[in-house]
Amino acid sequence: MIDQSTPLDAFDDVTPALERMDLLVPPVAAALRTWPGPGPADQVLHVDTAPEVADTAVLVENYGPWLLEQSANCVVVAAKRGGVASLAACVALGHTRVDVNGAVRRHLGARKVSFAPMDAALEATGMEYGGITPIGLPAGWPLLIDAAVVATPYVLIGSGSRRGKIIVPGRALGELPGVTVLEGLAS
Repeated sequence: MIDQSTPLDAFDDVTPALERMDLLVPPVAAALRTWPGPGPADQVLHVDTAPEVADTAVLVENYGPWLLEQSANCVVVAAKRGGVASLAACVALGHTRVDVNGAVRRHLGARKVSFAPMDAALEATGMEYGGITPIGLPAGWPLLIDAAVVATPYVLIGSGSRRGKIIVPGRALGELPGVTVLEGLAS
């Protein structure tokens, strides 16, 4: 029986991410080379998965429903304030939804917040749709992470690419550059 305490147990091919730089997009690889989080970067693991299972729902369908509570999604939002638009990222557990029009809008002090157009998010991050991750986001971006993500021992997140996922201690995400950990960011 699979030990459901960590997403590590769901996958056959788990390797330190530093050993799989060939499978990571440039911004993610660069961020791992200069890892800012607590503990060594070798605690960040790469799981080689097929691009077809990049979306959380399909991943959970293939690897087990319990994984949904240990997966986190990173979404890019566009905030407008005083006629100026800016991008930010939000991270929440896979079974929750980011409160874009409440918590995100209030925290960013924006008049309006919406999910960023896909093309703009992909161009700005250098990542692929279905693989956007909080590791390697552009410098200066606000990064809002739901407190439940940071409280999760190990979190499965995107790798920047549709191929593969990253497993990282939740607390390490709370130490990334530009992070604000918010209670109630998602529900």
